[in-house]
Amino acid sequence: MGEPSNLLLKLSRRLFAEEADRDAFVDALAHPQPYPAALVWTQPRPEVMPFAIAPSLPWQPAWVDRLGPDQRPGQHPLHQAGAYYCLDMASVFSAAVLSAIAPPVVSVLDLCAAPGGKSLLARQAYHPQHLWCNEVVRKRVKILIANLKRCGATEALVFNLDPQAFAEHLPQGIDLVVVDAPCSGQSLLAKGDPALGCFHPVTIKKNASRQKRILTSATQTVAEGGYLAYMTCTFSPEENEQVG
Repeated sequence: MGEPSNLLLKLSRRLFAEEADRDAFVDALAHPQPYPAALVWTQPRPEVMPFAIAPSLPWQPAWVDRLGPDQRPGQHPLHQAGAYYCLDMASVFSAAVLSAIAPPVVSVLDLCAAPGGKSLLARQAYHPQHLWCNEVVRKRVKILIANLKRCGATEALVFNLDPQAFAEHLPQGIDLVVVDAPCSGQSLLAKGDPALGCFHPVTIKKNASRQKRILTSATQTVAEGGYLAYMTCTFSPEENEQVG
């Protein structure tokens, strides 16, 4: 990324009161470091673990392993066999909120499901009778189906619908609605992704508007006594706390 932009520095001042925290935040985004993968086990763990496993974190689900550095789980035969789904620990952390929801959870709707990680996290957490995975962007549906099929989630139903369709046809009908909302993707900088324009006010405003629309539909779909889990991979308050 090089030198941090003025927009990044401005955001850091909004998020953190302490200068040390601001500096650490900016440094993490401006100078990305290699990050280890995590495995969501969708089949029983093998007796002999083929990867170096890092110690579990306090909030880490029991069916997730954090790998040590320099592991390549996507190239292992167990990956092709659907034994696990690869993702990063930031995604696991965002979904760790699911551990606060006590079972049973009979029905789960993932409104922004591709490529499938959050759907599989919810599936492993609750083993719901009904797992509905929706992806609005048509070109992303194929990878969603492929990942669910590879990991054995054959019971999942995949849709390519506007979220409002679920509000109209399943009003107050879902125990848990997951919204991993499309966003400006500011945290992707820490992975070395460019995320062009992610701090620009126009980008943030555009995403916040879309997020509010999705949340409006999502809230209409949650059953009485049910839950709505909202998460993003960005830091702007406009796309997080202020969306509601």
